[in-house]
Amino acid sequence: MIKIRKFAAIDIGSNAIRLLINNVIEETGKEPQFKKSSLVRVPVRLGQDSFTVGEISRSNAVRMIDAMKAFKLLMKVHNVENYMACATSAMREANNGNELAEEIEKKSGVHIEIIDGKKEAAIIASTDLHEFIDSEKSYLYVDVGGGSTEFTIFTKGKIATSKSFKIGTVRLLNDMVEEGVWKEIEKWIKKSTRNLKSLSLIGSGGNINKLYKMSGRKAGEPLSYIWLNAQYQFLQSISYEDRISELGLNPDRADVIIPATRIFLSATKWSGAKKIHVPKIGLSDGIVKLLYYTDKDNIKI
Repeated sequence: MIKIRKFAAIDIGSNAIRLLINNVIEETGKEPQFKKSSLVRVPVRLGQDSFTVGEISRSNAVRMIDAMKAFKLLMKVHNVENYMACATSAMREANNGNELAEEIEKKSGVHIEIIDGKKEAAIIASTDLHEFIDSEKSYLYVDVGGGSTEFTIFTKGKIATSKSFKIGTVRLLNDMVEEGVWKEIEKWIKKSTRNLKSLSLIGSGGNINKLYKMSGRKAGEPLSYIWLNAQYQFLQSISYEDRISELGLNPDRADVIIPATRIFLSATKWSGAKKIHVPKIGLSDGIVKLLYYTDKDNIKI
């Protein structure tokens, strides 16, 4: 007998806000299957406010409230039984982040948990990475966001170490990352991977997913450093407008994709990885699995 349950994740990032609704298919004697039912992405660039001014602007606060009201209704009509909403670096660093989270809950009924980089990395790592990870090999997992990037080392199928750095696409676009941060990341990656052989990189986030789609690779086929570097040079050679009109990129993707590619290239180079796997999983997927497996006492729809 099959039972289908629905869970939702709201990921409030620095570049966009996402609602993921998943079907969890339960069948006696089998592992549960997680299937995406719906994904809604709203391009509210909170990091532009938070990282440059120090607080979320009123106009973006209103957009967030409207988005959460819409998400609440969508979860209701989808018959979602449980959800969790997580906000990352943009709201975490905004002076009015906690105040705004309270206002959103009061006006939309959506409770938001503002999480730190360590918890973000842990939630992402709780996804079904074992499907992509060979227990005999080592991996550097890189999740690039708008405000921060999480790096996690997997070896023998388990997490060896992880670290979050304040470097992300929106910060880089606004020239808010000092050269010293790049050097810190290089030092950490080289130290953490120096004794690991046959290392591969796992990329996560909307930008690497878009790059993977642009590559035309078959599902499961990794990207190479050479291809990614060539694509980086190509993207830099054409204008922002051409990236939208010729490549079909969304306006809020056409600018951040370049700094994101730079982060992935740097991590690949410093780790010595030859392949970049793109399993298309991230924070939202991790939230859904966290809800399902821990049966957390979150707000019910």
